[in-house]
Amino acid sequence: MDLQALPEGCIANILSLTTPLDAGRLSLISRTFCSAAQSDSVWERFLPSDLESIISDSHQFSSLIAAYPSKKALYLHLSDHPLLIDHGRKSFQLDKRTGKKCYMIAARDLTIIWGSTPEYWEWITLPESRFKEVAKLLAVCWFEIRRNISTIILSPGTQYAAFLVYKMIDAHGFHLEPAELTVGIVGGISSTKSVCLDPNVEERHLGPNFQGLERPKERSDGWLEIEMGDFFNLGLEDEVEMRVIEIDSKWWKHGFFLQGIEVRPKIV
Repeated sequence: MDLQALPEGCIANILSLTTPLDAGRLSLISRTFCSAAQSDSVWERFLPSDLESIISDSHQFSSLIAAYPSKKALYLHLSDHPLLIDHGRKSFQLDKRTGKKCYMIAARDLTIIWGSTPEYWEWITLPESRFKEVAKLLAVCWFEIRRNISTIILSPGTQYAAFLVYKMIDAHGFHLEPAELTVGIVGGISSTKSVCLDPNVEERHLGPNFQGLERPKERSDGWLEIEMGDFFNLGLEDEVEMRVIEIDSKWWKHGFFLQGIEVRPKIV
């Protein structure tokens, strides 16, 4: 059967059962496929069914809908531009390849041990942050950040990973003991790994317990990120625990700037 002989509406329906990436590739087949691939009926299937309820509290909601009347334009905007939601405590974005939901939880919405004590942590504004405030570490020995999230807000049937997003500026004290990162379903399977959070420390200044440990990578927005762990979202009402901790070193740590924790589909 020649698919190109099908009515454009049928082709659009077929494309809506694929993925955004596949729809883009298939649009190159012919003019009919290209036209069908622009259809709102295709891109509406790629947008989350609960999109309006997710972004309705954003101050950009009305202008966003008006500025991007086509579903494809709205999809592409949300995949390239994180949208602040939940009174600026989270950002929402779509994974461009799959349309799956991505969230970053702002530092203000995380549990930071001693985070409300001004002698230890300071809340500042950085122009390169998507959030109003970031947490600047002044001095602590007990370094711990954690947060639980409900999997109900995520896309079901998806392998997710959590990433710590931060900067290191004139940092000190992270070179003696590795940090431990934990991610897992509460009451279920979890994983913990040791990492080196400071990308600037030379190998010769690190102890043998840092040998071969993962270090952070620089993101396209200039921040650092390191994968904390991953989990599979079955679509049930589970809780995911995410934790960063380093309490073994007796040295005071400083120079760590926390933007948040990002949860997004894992590339496998």
